[in-house]
Amino acid sequence: MKRQKRDPAHRAFVRGYQAGFAMKSRSACPFPAETPAGREWLRGWREGREDQWRGYNQAACQQKVSSL
Repeated sequence: MKRQKRDPAHRAFVRGYQAGFAMKSRSACPFPAETPAGREWLRGWREGREDQWRGYNQAACQQKVSSL
């Protein structure tokens, strides 16, 4: 069975979302901000922060990330 490569933009988004939900700083971004991966990480970070502020629990966030 062939393994598909994961989309790097999606992986960056998920990592950013998890960091945002864990209330980590935006400066924790492992990518340069001007790269596509950096932009996706920051987009995920913002959504993770918003969900944290709205009071979502960890299970709801994992479901949201897996459905993207």
